[in-house]
Amino acid sequence: MAQTPREVMRKTFTFDHPDRLGCCVFALPAFIWSRPDDYAAIMKEFPADCEWAPAPYDPSSCLSGDPFAEGIYVDEWGCVFTNINPGMIGEVKTPLIPELEDLSGLKPPYELLPKNEAAAIAQVNEFCRNTDKFVFAGCNPRPWERYQFLRGTENAMMDMALREENVDVILAAITDYYVREIEFWCKTDVDGIAYMDDWGSQQALLIDPATWRELFKPIYRKFIDCCHAAGKFAFMHSDGNIEAILPDLVELGLDIGNFQIGCMNLEKVAAIAKGKLTFFGEIDRQQVLTKTPEAARTFVRNVARHLYDPAGGIVKELELGVLVEPETALTALREWDKVDREARQ
Repeated sequence: MAQTPREVMRKTFTFDHPDRLGCCVFALPAFIWSRPDDYAAIMKEFPADCEWAPAPYDPSSCLSGDPFAEGIYVDEWGCVFTNINPGMIGEVKTPLIPELEDLSGLKPPYELLPKNEAAAIAQVNEFCRNTDKFVFAGCNPRPWERYQFLRGTENAMMDMALREENVDVILAAITDYYVREIEFWCKTDVDGIAYMDDWGSQQALLIDPATWRELFKPIYRKFIDCCHAAGKFAFMHSDGNIEAILPDLVELGLDIGNFQIGCMNLEKVAAIAKGKLTFFGEIDRQQVLTKTPEAARTFVRNVARHLYDPAGGIVKELELGVLVEPETALTALREWDKVDREARQ
């Protein structure tokens, strides 16, 4: 009997010999809106083996607008995003904490966490029972990005360098809220919990790795330990070159990494992490998916040479952005299937 999508993903993440490669295709609304037929065709041929549970949260007193619509969007923390590109995410232009001396804008959204926890858990569990896919929690902890949203990116970078008073206070408040949020999801039947922080430029980590290890590694340790204590898989997304902290993520026991491996040295990446965590795909969105199908074939074969193992540890995944060539995306996914078939013959 063929393995279910949930079984395929779980066996992939535990290196327990799935009977095929797992699949997950993300798409920005900008792609879906501008190329609906292409999107439908891709998803029909390559349905996802995972999905995200809806969040049964209580109402927010801050939330307004649509994060993907042109104009103003206010999130649950009160951060105001300005968007000039429909289908994309906007940017925070005016931070809530412009000066470290005034933390009045620091208001973690505890109001979201369900007061009727039993009913909320039952709602999530019903969703999990009614699907055979691997289910991620409907939350998105992002401590570094949240810090930037609250302080502004330039201020945040200076804070990491100068380490002035109240930097630790802000980080502690962010961490405490996200741990509480993760603890709620750990009481449900979801399979995994995902968090994200874009940590790299195309060349290196955005901050000193020593600072990252001092300030942020303990935060991610709390996230991962919380997940594992409840039997959940821990998933992290980061764009950019994060070679410098990849050994730390392996040490922390991260299960799944959705990383921008196209801007990293694959030999180094394989030496550090192959067989220790699962690479949740990623096809270079700038240098490959916008180019010819042949570029996709070459990229997939190179990644496979370094990271593929039929026992598990890799998922065929990519993101459909507004500039992506649909045929190139399809070629990449088909090439992964070809790699997998050849290895199993």
